[in-house]
Amino acid sequence: MTHDAPAYGLWSLVIINTLFFIIFATTYSVGGWKKNWRELGMFSAFVLALFTEMYGFPLTIYFLSGWLAARYPGLDLMSHDTGHLWSTLFGLKGNPHFSVLHILSSLLIGAGIVLLGYSWQILYDAQRAGKVATSGPYSKIRHPQYVAFIAIMLSFLLQWPTIPTLLMFPVMTWVYARLARREEQASIEQFGDAYRTYMADVPGFFPRLDRLFGGNAPDRQPRR
Repeated sequence: MTHDAPAYGLWSLVIINTLFFIIFATTYSVGGWKKNWRELGMFSAFVLALFTEMYGFPLTIYFLSGWLAARYPGLDLMSHDTGHLWSTLFGLKGNPHFSVLHILSSLLIGAGIVLLGYSWQILYDAQRAGKVATSGPYSKIRHPQYVAFIAIMLSFLLQWPTIPTLLMFPVMTWVYARLARREEQASIEQFGDAYRTYMADVPGFFPRLDRLFGGNAPDRQPRR
């Protein structure tokens, strides 16, 4: 990429991409901002930091400019391709948009978006019916919606790592794990033994291999 086509300073793209992911996350978060404003606020900060460096100003590249210039002589620090730091650090050749890491990150983003939307609908329907969500992704793991958020953030780190997002990712993962535990306690209070049985049958975040491609969890609902 040459400087004839500016790689940064594209603030309209920063705003458009940030708003898209914030609105998407809010739409498919049960309870929305009212219930999960802390977590959604942190996710919003994550995507804002990401797209600011991707299209606005490359803070991480600027911070590492001395080291990068010494290690990679002739590297165009203001090229958009350089922002794909994993490709630069691993010495990958060719267009980074067609690298294995970029393709994997795109697949993870797509999978995360599909999982989040599918899980939201199942959980929403179950909540309206006053039942435990046990079908679809909920037959494999108890918290597919948070797995989806983590997968989306991880995919962005594979595609465009920055110092702020690398620091925020483990914090966000811990926040989602903590939120999941709180929701489990609330579900136990609401559904009692039915949810305890569900917890014993279905893992929280990592599906069992026999369940991943096998049958669903038993449909145990609370007795009224």
